[in-house]
Amino acid sequence: MMNKSTSYSMLIKLFVLQCLAVVALCKSKGADFDFFYFVQQWPGAYCDTKGHHCCYPKSGKPAADFGIHGLWPNYADGSYPSNCDPSNPFDESEIQDLEDRLTAEWPSLSCPSSDGMSFWTHERNKHGTCSESVLDERGYFQAALDLKDQTNLLKALNDAGIEPNDEFYNLEDAKQAIQAGVGSEPWIECNHDAHGNSQLYQVYLCVDTTGKNLIECPVRPRGNCASRIQFPSF
Repeated sequence: MMNKSTSYSMLIKLFVLQCLAVVALCKSKGADFDFFYFVQQWPGAYCDTKGHHCCYPKSGKPAADFGIHGLWPNYADGSYPSNCDPSNPFDESEIQDLEDRLTAEWPSLSCPSSDGMSFWTHERNKHGTCSESVLDERGYFQAALDLKDQTNLLKALNDAGIEPNDEFYNLEDAKQAIQAGVGSEPWIECNHDAHGNSQLYQVYLCVDTTGKNLIECPVRPRGNCASRIQFPSF
């Protein structure tokens, strides 16, 4: 027969195990993350990648501007959650009022040509489900669109004399121009064209867990750019 002390000890252990189970469940659903990467892509570099082709959306050639690639929850150790809630897949009806803006500002350049729906589905299911604790589906896409409005990368670069004209620019000058224009230090990802030139491909900015405010990046992605990079035309 258990005494009161043993019974009390077992209850405490059971309570601790239940708390740990709740924490594990929250982690499995991606409820805990440290920040977002907000990633914008230069279409000229995407379409000029070595060994790669692009296809314009069914709506036609996008504007010569940075397009949204994604809003990605990340951990401060450099890892990231993905596909956090298969039970809550992308639902087009949730974003119907945003589709015109998404078509213009979050276009897909992958082949074959599409209306963007498969791209948005992929981004929501892989990344958006991992921020459900703060952003529902519509809120996730709205947050990305708001951040795009908040961070006019092309204007920041153009104001510093850095234009998409196939010319080469100092990488540090591009970083400083973006930081001056948007108020936050970026990380620039490069790819290579058929001639091996290092191109300005994607710009990463870090955002707090509300999806609203730019912050200093806790950790930066891997990758290298040359000291001078090409800004390809589009």
